[in-house]
Amino acid sequence: MKKVYPNAETALAGVVKDGMTIMAGGFGLCGIPEALIGAIRASGAKDLTVISNNAGVDGVGLGTLLETRQIRKMISSYVGENKLFAQQYLAGELELEFNPQGTLAERIRSGGAGIPAFFTKTGVGTLIAEDKEEREFNGERYIMERGLFADISIVHAWKGDTEGNLVYRKTARNFNPMMATASRFTVAQVEHLVPAGEIDSDHIHTPGIFVKRIVHVPNPMKRIEQRSTRARVAA
Repeated sequence: MKKVYPNAETALAGVVKDGMTIMAGGFGLCGIPEALIGAIRASGAKDLTVISNNAGVDGVGLGTLLETRQIRKMISSYVGENKLFAQQYLAGELELEFNPQGTLAERIRSGGAGIPAFFTKTGVGTLIAEDKEEREFNGERYIMERGLFADISIVHAWKGDTEGNLVYRKTARNFNPMMATASRFTVAQVEHLVPAGEIDSDHIHTPGIFVKRIVHVPNPMKRIEQRSTRARVAA
């Protein structure tokens, strides 16, 4: 089956629909599938539930879907860089399911591994624990968290081959690999597209069996949320 598509719009054509749950990889603005996010915006799909570590920043990444009000609910860990997110949430226009970051990561990993739920100590005795099952193991209290599984995952990889085998680089490995396994339909944008067999099998992070479609996005813009510099000291 041919997996490589000419652009992000065709890679998502006929896939994105109203009311879907979408996982979007990346950490901050590192490793976000920006081209695929742009294609979701262009599709006009609305009432989306988006699972992502954060919501990008104003005007960038998932922030562009907040501008068009296509997102109904976010399942996230950190949203502090996005003023529009805060405005919509405080106005009751956006639902938020907030998670400790490690819990979010494990919920996604569990979804991809077919694990429906697990117990964790994180959040016990806090607002996070409200309405969740609690049990005691070896004298310690734990709360139950459910695994997450989406209709679509969109991920960004540093390298991929035509069979969908993916390699991530540095911080982009944070959420992209686990999200690639935790949906019915994974679409990947890759910076470097190579023929099948060119990637050493020991270096593959996501096997191609998880990836349905690929789009080549060479030289994507590498954005920084907050650039901090110091004045050069004269010699």
